[in-house]
Amino acid sequence: MAWLDGNVALVVGGGSGIGRAVTEAFVAEGASVGVLEISDEKCRALAALGPRVAAVIGDATSAVDTERAVERTIDRFGRLDTLAVFVGVFDWYTPLREIPLDRLPAAFAETFATNVESHLLATKIALPALADGEGSVVFTISTSGFYPGRGGPLYVASKWALRGLVVQLAHELAPAVRVNGVAPAARSTPTCAGCTRLTWQAVASATRRTAPRTCDRPRRCASR
Repeated sequence: MAWLDGNVALVVGGGSGIGRAVTEAFVAEGASVGVLEISDEKCRALAALGPRVAAVIGDATSAVDTERAVERTIDRFGRLDTLAVFVGVFDWYTPLREIPLDRLPAAFAETFATNVESHLLATKIALPALADGEGSVVFTISTSGFYPGRGGPLYVASKWALRGLVVQLAHELAPAVRVNGVAPAARSTPTCAGCTRLTWQAVASATRRTAPRTCDRPRRCASR
């Protein structure tokens, strides 16, 4: 008998990186998995994992798309035990002095909508189903939610906000739902999404700087 036999999870951002690796690990351990993924191509690729994966194309920052993913998961598998959220955008270590003033509000809004608000949306929408089964929520904070220098001010601030969200929701939703965060360091993945509101000049300048050493591949993070 596998560790997660009979369990049902919804993985938000499960088409690549750590999210894809966690989806594969859940399936290998016997769980059925719904996935919300913005990329049509990645959704099609998830079909290779078999009938215990139901992928929904949609944007994690959209309440409508997130509702569809929750409903599809429950309709297909009958329940929801775990919500795991892996979506995020990176600011490529761009320091404040290199973010154009006219782009700062939009860059802030995009970063926090993806890295923080999407997690609130998913939890809010999934909460009734999770509470019914004493379920659990897992967010990916990263080491950027604990230390400076693991991104620029937009990314690091969003991850500190997400860390606060884990603490508050764990307090607020207990004992019906458990809420935890994981904090992987930088990992090697070719599909890291960047904030689209930063100029190419800022990104180019930022990527010339030395980044923290990559320490883990996605599957190693998922197995821990």
